[in-house]
Amino acid sequence: MKKSIVALALIMCMIMPAMGMAAYTPGEYTAEAQGFSSAVKATVTVDGEAITAVALDVSGETQGFGAAQGEALAAAFLEKQSAEIDGVSGVTLTSNAAKAAVQKALDEAAGAAGWDGTYTAGTYTGVAAGKNGEMTVEVTFTENAIADVKVVSHKENLGLGYGVPNAPIDAFPGKIVADQTLAIDVVTNATVTGNAIIAAVADAVAQAGGDPEVLKAPAQKAAAEDQVYDVDVVVVGAGAAGLSAAITAQEAGANVLLLEKGGITGGSTVRSGGKILAAGTPWQEKQGYTDNADMMYEYLMSFDRDDIMNEKLVRAFCDASAENLQWLEDRGVMVQDVEYIHSSITPWRVHNTMGGGGQTSGHGGQFTAPLTNLYADKGGKTLYNCCAEELITNEAGAVVGVKATMADGSKVTVNAKGVILCTGGYAQNPDMLAKYSDFLTYTPYGSVPMTNTGDGLTMAVAVGAKNFDAPGLQLVYVSYDCYCGINEESGLIVSEDGLRVVDEYTYQSHVATALADAKSTYGFYIAAKKDGMAVEPYPMIQWGVTMEHVPHAATIGELAGMIGVDAAALEATVARYNELCAKGVDEDFGKPAQYMIPVEGDEYYAFRMTPGTSVTFGGLEIDVNGRVLDTENKPIPGLYAAGEVAFTGLFDAEYPCCGMAIGSAVYYGRVAAMTAIAE
Repeated sequence: MKKSIVALALIMCMIMPAMGMAAYTPGEYTAEAQGFSSAVKATVTVDGEAITAVALDVSGETQGFGAAQGEALAAAFLEKQSAEIDGVSGVTLTSNAAKAAVQKALDEAAGAAGWDGTYTAGTYTGVAAGKNGEMTVEVTFTENAIADVKVVSHKENLGLGYGVPNAPIDAFPGKIVADQTLAIDVVTNATVTGNAIIAAVADAVAQAGGDPEVLKAPAQKAAAEDQVYDVDVVVVGAGAAGLSAAITAQEAGANVLLLEKGGITGGSTVRSGGKILAAGTPWQEKQGYTDNADMMYEYLMSFDRDDIMNEKLVRAFCDASAENLQWLEDRGVMVQDVEYIHSSITPWRVHNTMGGGGQTSGHGGQFTAPLTNLYADKGGKTLYNCCAEELITNEAGAVVGVKATMADGSKVTVNAKGVILCTGGYAQNPDMLAKYSDFLTYTPYGSVPMTNTGDGLTMAVAVGAKNFDAPGLQLVYVSYDCYCGINEESGLIVSEDGLRVVDEYTYQSHVATALADAKSTYGFYIAAKKDGMAVEPYPMIQWGVTMEHVPHAATIGELAGMIGVDAAALEATVARYNELCAKGVDEDFGKPAQYMIPVEGDEYYAFRMTPGTSVTFGGLEIDVNGRVLDTENKPIPGLYAAGEVAFTGLFDAEYPCCGMAIGSAVYYGRVAAMTAIAE
């Protein structure tokens, strides 16, 4: 009888794998794998033959995206009884990390043989999803080592994914070969690119017979030591303002230290469309536009609806805008052309860097990469992953340094004769954003890095600086289905009450401000389709009406019910709009007649427009020399600021046009550095 049982057991061990059944050692097993922005942890419980429970910790992933998929992914693993499930669309990196972690736990439960550390020599190609598309690497192995790593193709952004010393594509291949590991610290603000390189190399490692999870195991690190630096000038933040300030001080012969909270330079600028505002430039002349500082000043000051803009600050920037652009060109920034940012805004004075144009993003590295490399090539020192937390003052109240904390927990003390704050805005700080509205929740849009949490404001206020709460910020209402709301589509836009509130053929910030003034938590772009085509000619709308998931109906009343808008109000709004279109005169909001296209067709669509922000206004108040003012409007000795942390006086409640934020940040970064050196 015993022989029969043993024989049966042996037979079952042989046939269970063929039947798709696994043989596990019962128990609970835990493993991790790197996701989009954090480690995904899987806890898998098994009995002798099956997975009985799966729990996933994805709390560190992006809220509303990867962090929302833990239960769904866990249920899929349990149902499939395998790590080989279909991922969740839109959260690929989180899905892949969950699959890798579950597989690792199952391998441990099944007693998988350990890797012996050898490879099958040769060159292998690995592929992974980067930020903007597929990334391909070639990895060469000897029998015992990774000999070479090359990123042979990618679509990542200059200044963020590649092109500067600390960028993943520039730094990771050498680290992988030197340390024979995939346990590389991610680059904060370039996480997706870094994870893509690691995933692609891991793909190649597996092809060569290696175990990527072994290579991902973190090595023991020596305890970090606290550091003290003595410099002439410390610049806090390495975006457009900070890099311009650091280079200006460096060129003046100062000993400069640059502190950057993230793992790479660029701030908001590197993620932007790469545009800068200037008047009276050779680029304008070349393209036939007559412009000067006076015209630019008059345009910008026309947005001073609350009488809070500082004429001196705006005037100084306008007067120097052409020279400011030339300063950048002299330091390696290449200007491509000048364009209109909206047809209603003339003359054209928005200058594109190479590759830019239109409402795009990811071209700001054309600013930040040349400046970062110039600063580094001249011996400039930058501390990355260094979060400034406190300004140091002396007995007289002058600012004489900064205290900061590195990502490894070590402390940094910088003693300096001048401190220049260029820490960016606070669009990633919900508490600070909440002061703008008791009805609207803003989503950080476009170019906002996770590090923009208002640190500079907090530090400066603690030493007596004035912090002005502006009545607005750069705001857009945009559809994430077809991105209408930020281009020049001019069809009917209504509030959540179904009412028209603005001339739709105006710059995106003006449309958004009107919706916010109407207390609308979102907007709707109402479009008509006839015979399968959008009635409006705009490409975004032509694309949008092909999307079946977008609410659409045969009548406006039915559409209103689908989107939660009062049917009578929306029907009346559409009827009035069509009436004005027939007249050829917009008696309500003054939209040009050529853009008054009636909402008439055999099917109607509603694109939900969600509010988002990127640039915050207000903040620290500076004088024309870049000195930070206290609550009595007196300069605080030793403290200077530029860029988004100090936009008080340069904006009111509405963003005038693209390029203003970067242009003024560069200019006042230079001014702050020159003043710091002089004083």
